[in-house]
Amino acid sequence: MPLAPAAPVAAAAGRSAERTLVERHLWGDPAAFAEIYRAHAEMVYNLALRLSGDPERAADLSQEVFLRVHRHLGKFRGRSSLRTWIYRVTLNHCRSRLRRRRLATRSLTAEGERLAVLADPRRGPEERALAGDQGRRIAAALALLPPPFREAVVLRDLEGLAYEEIAEVLGVRIGTVRSRIARGRRQLREVLSAERPEALPPAAPPADSRIDPEPEP
Repeated sequence: MPLAPAAPVAAAAGRSAERTLVERHLWGDPAAFAEIYRAHAEMVYNLALRLSGDPERAADLSQEVFLRVHRHLGKFRGRSSLRTWIYRVTLNHCRSRLRRRRLATRSLTAEGERLAVLADPRRGPEERALAGDQGRRIAAALALLPPPFREAVVLRDLEGLAYEEIAEVLGVRIGTVRSRIARGRRQLREVLSAERPEALPPAAPPADSRIDPEPEP
């Protein structure tokens, strides 16, 4: 009898464990939601920070996201992983709260510097300084992208999500994900090639940049 592929079996086991955890929460087990929080708190905060550009704002957004998760966890049906569902909740909540707010670049700049400097700890002081400056420029340029492009680039290049998972989070097709990432990266290069990227106006959003409905709140 042929054996089932390991990856689908592991994925199915993980989904079953998530459903059990959700059911424990629905039955009133406070330890269940504590497990969910511990497993996803850093992920939620990092995404909120990268989209808002403000550590204090990101902390507030994270609290609001987990309140929303707590209230609506009963609507999780397991059609995606719990991680993907929480990514979607976080992204949609940040979209809603930040839609009318000009995104700050201060903490994005700090994070860009951290990522660039820590990418290779073997660098000497001069190389680390150059890498930090490059990281600041990239982060500032990223903050100028239209939200659909910024979201796709953040999810792919900073969060490390696969194209399929990004498509689930954003509620769009994989082809759209690839297009947004390619266009976002291209705009990043264009901004970085300018002498004063901070002076450039944000590019016009694409025609498909509407806020996608949240199928699982």
